[in-house]
Amino acid sequence: MTSKANAGLLSIWISLVSNIALTILKIVVGLLFASPVLVADGIHNAGDIIATVAALTSSMVSKKPADDEHPYGHGKAEVVASALVAIILAIAALWIGYHAVLTLREPPESESLLPLAAAVVSLVWKQALYLYTIQVGRAVNSKSVLATAYDHLADVYASLAAVIGIGLAYIGERLDWSWAAYGDPVAGIVVSLLVLKLAYEMGTDAIDILMERNVSPAKLAQYEKLIASEPEIKRIDRVRAREHGHYIIVDVRVGIPSHYTIQQGHDIGRALKRCIMDSDPDVVEVLVHMNPWNEGE
Repeated sequence: MTSKANAGLLSIWISLVSNIALTILKIVVGLLFASPVLVADGIHNAGDIIATVAALTSSMVSKKPADDEHPYGHGKAEVVASALVAIILAIAALWIGYHAVLTLREPPESESLLPLAAAVVSLVWKQALYLYTIQVGRAVNSKSVLATAYDHLADVYASLAAVIGIGLAYIGERLDWSWAAYGDPVAGIVVSLLVLKLAYEMGTDAIDILMERNVSPAKLAQYEKLIASEPEIKRIDRVRAREHGHYIIVDVRVGIPSHYTIQQGHDIGRALKRCIMDSDPDVVEVLVHMNPWNEGE
């Protein structure tokens, strides 16, 4: 568990340093060479710094053990950060779209190779960061790392738009393609819609977890199959499970023979808890409630 937590924190630290470096690169080059799309992408990256700091903080908080005030642990801190990243992405999407519409109404700027090179570096860098963080996020089941990965994916879209827009303007200026100057804002509008969709999906997922939505039917069916495999359990009354950030809490109600002693019920509950936790490493707690069962029910 510790090695997983360290891997998640390392990926977020790498993302934070990368976002700071890319923000400086894009804004400086964009201002020096009067590239509005690169400046807009740099401002978008500045928002990513806030999102990454939120993910880093929440990831550290979520790893704290349960205490008297938080008996179920601090895992939902990651979900709160995921919701915050979704909000930041939505704002960034609106910013990109607004900037793209404004650019359509202005005379096209003359482009040079350095802004194009900066956009290409950002695209490659962000794609590598996305592949790295999505792999780590899935391996450690961390909502904050996954949120950071999807933030990188949004940046891949934005950087791709910058590469297409600046590249078309650069080539079009030299080949006298007047229409090419508008490739930048059109690509920006498309990207804003893609980022807005990504923000919506992240936001709804975070809200579902905060509202304690059940885990997937397939996972519930897996738990029910395990419970049914225990010979002492005669009836399954209810199975519920909810995500709590990077871990899952399962709540089951089962029927056992009514003549069993408290000790026997305790031993059955313990065995059931161990069975579910061994089968799914994401489960950290199983709450078992015993109901009486009589022959003939």
